[in-house]
Amino acid sequence: MKMWKKITSVAFAATLALGLAACSSDDGDSKGASSSSGGSDYPKNNITIVAPSGAGGGWDLTARAVAKVMNETKLVDKAISVENKPGGGGAVYMAEFATKEVKNDYMLMVKSPPILINNNKAEGNSPYGYKDTTPLAQLTRDYGAIVVKNDSEFKTLEDVLNAIKKDPTSITLAGGSAPGSMDHLVGVLPAHEAGIDPKSVKYVSYDGGGEAIAALLGNNADVIATDASTIATYVKSGDVRVLAVSSAERLEGELSDVPTFKESGIDAEFTIWRGIFGPKEMSDDAKEYWNEKIAKMVETDEWKAELEKNGWASEYRNGEEFTTYLEEQDKVIVELLTALGMQK
Repeated sequence: MKMWKKITSVAFAATLALGLAACSSDDGDSKGASSSSGGSDYPKNNITIVAPSGAGGGWDLTARAVAKVMNETKLVDKAISVENKPGGGGAVYMAEFATKEVKNDYMLMVKSPPILINNNKAEGNSPYGYKDTTPLAQLTRDYGAIVVKNDSEFKTLEDVLNAIKKDPTSITLAGGSAPGSMDHLVGVLPAHEAGIDPKSVKYVSYDGGGEAIAALLGNNADVIATDASTIATYVKSGDVRVLAVSSAERLEGELSDVPTFKESGIDAEFTIWRGIFGPKEMSDDAKEYWNEKIAKMVETDEWKAELEKNGWASEYRNGEEFTTYLEEQDKVIVELLTALGMQK
């Protein structure tokens, strides 16, 4: 049975125009606490949402969308800022987030399937995963996309696969995640299904989707694997052409004419979730606060406008539901990596 068939809600956040706009919370490493009267005084300080990547990718985009909506709607009465902390496809900040001696209720983090992948793959394995955090909510669903420059000789996904079959070293596939992580898996999935050894595909990793797109436009890559939502702007501008998307059905908007993997002869699906996390020892007050605020945020017109603007599908799960979902997806990731010979 093909490992990749019907893989739903598997892995794999704001825009370039917003830039880095990074700043820290005005709190050091303090935690929220209950007052003597039994009520909560959280939050006492401003909040920072960390995107563990550079600008322009899915994590950055998601972090900025959350901060923008929370600030504009005044759901949170403290200012929320976004900080970019790139490195190792998210693994560098993940280690910092998981090992901070004093946990900080005022530092949240946006993540997606690499929090599972990096913890399970053999190469570049990270000892830290979702169990070293407090999952607060899943927010969105996205899909993978196989992309070339608009003037590329490759017109279809089949063209790319045929070129790789002929000479794997002649084609450079790039992505915004480390080898064995999300973009890499999205990129080699079609090769795997087409009977190509995934390990023979020449993959170059960049720190975030924005850098991968820059590499493609700068002729440093022949094809990239990235998030469908982050590439729509470049499709509209005429800079790139999307060959296929990993959704079960065709997407709406700028990518409505793009065939799915299945329509391209690859019987597989690949879904990318994104969510928000707190530190492992997060206080009960802070957990309850964010579960309430995020549940309200996803119902606002402002959040729905962000979903539409960015081409995301809403897929909300609260903290408890998200934790259960992560447990399930962790098992699927192990299966995927094992199929590719990348499991630790």
